[in-house]
Amino acid sequence: MKSAPAVISVAFVLGLLTWLLLHGLNINSARYDSQLRALGDFTRFERGMTREVLTARAGLSRNYDALVNMVNAYDDALTRLRDTAGLDAEQTRVIDVLSARADRQESLIERFKSRNALLQNSFAYFGLFSDRLAASESRPVVTAASALAAAMLRLTLDTSDAAARQVEDRLEELAQLQAPPAETDSVHALLLHGQMLHDLLPDIDTILKTLVAESNNREQDAMLAVILKRQLAARASARKTRLLQYITSLLLLSGIIYFGMLLRKRAMALRRRAAFEHVIANISMLFINSSNDGIDADVEMALRQLAGCIGADRAYFACVVGTTMHTYRWSRDGIAFEPGWPERVLSLAPRLDGGEDGIVYIPRMNASHPHDAMLTEAGVSGWLCIMAAYGSRDGILGFDAVRGGALTYWSEVSLFRMAFDAIGNAIRRARLEGEKERLQASLQQAARRMETIGTFASGIAHNFNNIVGAILGHAEMADARVAPGSRPAASLAEIRRAGERARELVEQILGFGRRGEGRRERVCLRTLVDETRSLLAASLPSHVTFEVDETADIAIVTGEPAQLQQVILNLCNNAAQAMKEPGRIELRIKVHDLVKPLSIGRSEVGPGRFTVISVADPGPGMDEATLERIFEPFFTTRPDGNGLGLATVREIVEQHGGAVAVQSRPDAGTRFDIWLPSGEPVEPQPAQHGSDPAFLGAGETVLVIDTDRRRLLRYEEILAALGYEPVGFTGLAEAIAACRAAHARFDAALVCHLPGGSSLDLAAALHDAAPALPIILAAPSTRDLAMPSLKTSGITELVHHPLASAELASALARSLVSSATSGRLRRAAGAS
Repeated sequence: MKSAPAVISVAFVLGLLTWLLLHGLNINSARYDSQLRALGDFTRFERGMTREVLTARAGLSRNYDALVNMVNAYDDALTRLRDTAGLDAEQTRVIDVLSARADRQESLIERFKSRNALLQNSFAYFGLFSDRLAASESRPVVTAASALAAAMLRLTLDTSDAAARQVEDRLEELAQLQAPPAETDSVHALLLHGQMLHDLLPDIDTILKTLVAESNNREQDAMLAVILKRQLAARASARKTRLLQYITSLLLLSGIIYFGMLLRKRAMALRRRAAFEHVIANISMLFINSSNDGIDADVEMALRQLAGCIGADRAYFACVVGTTMHTYRWSRDGIAFEPGWPERVLSLAPRLDGGEDGIVYIPRMNASHPHDAMLTEAGVSGWLCIMAAYGSRDGILGFDAVRGGALTYWSEVSLFRMAFDAIGNAIRRARLEGEKERLQASLQQAARRMETIGTFASGIAHNFNNIVGAILGHAEMADARVAPGSRPAASLAEIRRAGERARELVEQILGFGRRGEGRRERVCLRTLVDETRSLLAASLPSHVTFEVDETADIAIVTGEPAQLQQVILNLCNNAAQAMKEPGRIELRIKVHDLVKPLSIGRSEVGPGRFTVISVADPGPGMDEATLERIFEPFFTTRPDGNGLGLATVREIVEQHGGAVAVQSRPDAGTRFDIWLPSGEPVEPQPAQHGSDPAFLGAGETVLVIDTDRRRLLRYEEILAALGYEPVGFTGLAEAIAACRAAHARFDAALVCHLPGGSSLDLAAALHDAAPALPIILAAPSTRDLAMPSLKTSGITELVHHPLASAELASALARSLVSSATSGRLRRAAGAS
């Protein structure tokens, strides 16, 4: 109550000073100045918009960047005018008139931009096709085109009805001519663009006239008059109040003395607060490097420092981490804790009123109070208790005065909440770090297991690669002995196509551990689905039929064909396994153009062109609980399933920048939608599996090295079928000896993949023996082969292993041509 007069006096002085400041300093003058600047900008940018529109109409501007900037600045100026008007009704009415005018101007400009863009485009094409027809051999066509161009030129300068009718007459004359067949398209295009210019020119000139007519200063003048009136009135009011400012300043001197005394008292409190915050900072720094083993000593030190701030004899912290109770204590020398203390505090504290901040502060006990009596029996004469939020029993920080005295009175004991949080967080962090170390050890063990599995999978992939090579080799040799177009030829093509997909799958397995970007190419989904149809024909149950419904557009995506085919196979096989009754699996391909992002499943796609592959089946469907888990790895509803099919589908699709959506209800079937980014709708060229006759050999001798004799014999047969004379070796020493015995015997060398990574060393040794011999390396994957190491080893070409005759023929042809060119250059250099 003693401070009430001071508070009233301060409030009165502050109110008076505020009134004098508002009326004496005329702070509204800045607002009026801002309004004047905004009004000037509004007029200037309006004229600038008209100038930019006229420039664009004259064809002197190729884009609308300057016009767009002018429109934005125009709107910004109007916004600033409206923001500074405040609640002034008169100014608001004038600004509304300006806003309506601005809307009309911008609407006209938008109409102009859209029509002028069409106009400039049509002008360009009109000129192009006019020039083409001017060079025509048909005299009537040249005359009609020239007359139309002249009439159009007049229309660009004069958009009157007479000029427009003249253009219509010239268009009609040109349309009635019998143009040569080679120029029919040009005449048609000229007529279309001429008609468009005939329609656009008068419309655009009408827009320009309206813009010019709208550009006047009537509304700006009205707004200027209102602003000036408000500004003059504010200045007059300011002059009347300046006299009171001097009188008021005399009253401030007495107030300064009073506030100085208050500030001194507050400074003392701030120094004490700063000292406590310094203690909190030291505690926080102490806990930064605390470990699970040293947390007990660090908490005890923190409790000692905090107890010194309030004059406590005992300090303790108890909390529950998980299901374990952790208790930490500190006490002065010669002072011990009572039995069961502070555990009993955890049950006592929630019964006390700690207020919103959960703090109970009793500087001196009162024995008449029931709870105080309980504390007095425990030897406590002063008590500070900080509880966890909302009176929870999960944690408590307490301080006791025991030696008959009292805790130091402090009005800002709420700061101990920071100490409670710092200690609690440090304890939880230390315990979590211990748990983290345990989890990291488990993770490292799992990583070692996965590494072992990866090595095992890589070994299987290498062995499977040899099997695929045998399939492809024998298929290509058999293909050369059957008639093209026959059923055996078609079957061999399917075998070869499946083998190539298997080879790509092996390459993905070998490159999986390296986490490299797979080889992607433009894929025609129509071709991919046709290949997949043949693979499904042999695997689908007899009661399931497969139907494909494609869009009229050609769907092209960029990706790895083997992975995309795996997506389709997984979805179709899942659908077939879910169908217990006879039914039909429908696969549809559609192309969508998204103008804005679209949420699909857990991903967001777009904008852009997307191809959607939909696989639908009339099976039993799925409920909501199953739908939420179908993409989880190893989750399956079939006893014989492995739970990886749909997880693999989503992973492949998202790696390709797409998304997966699923729609299903019990007894209503299921549909999966695969969204993939689509390329330009250009029909890709079909792959050539056979050998181009231009790449066939002419009896050149090729040295072949492979440690597997059966594989070597197969590769010799492939080379012989391509027109080359193969000479095979299973050992490096024999091959080097043959090269040194007759340098000119071999025209090229083929080094096949050797398990263990010795292929580059083998090629390098062969290159040392015959430096001029072009060497072709066959490898299952080229991702880890660096260009410097290839050049050092003398390798000129790379082909995939297992060998494909078409790829091998192309590589041999390029190597032989390059070798012949280099030989001629060396002979020419020696002759000179």
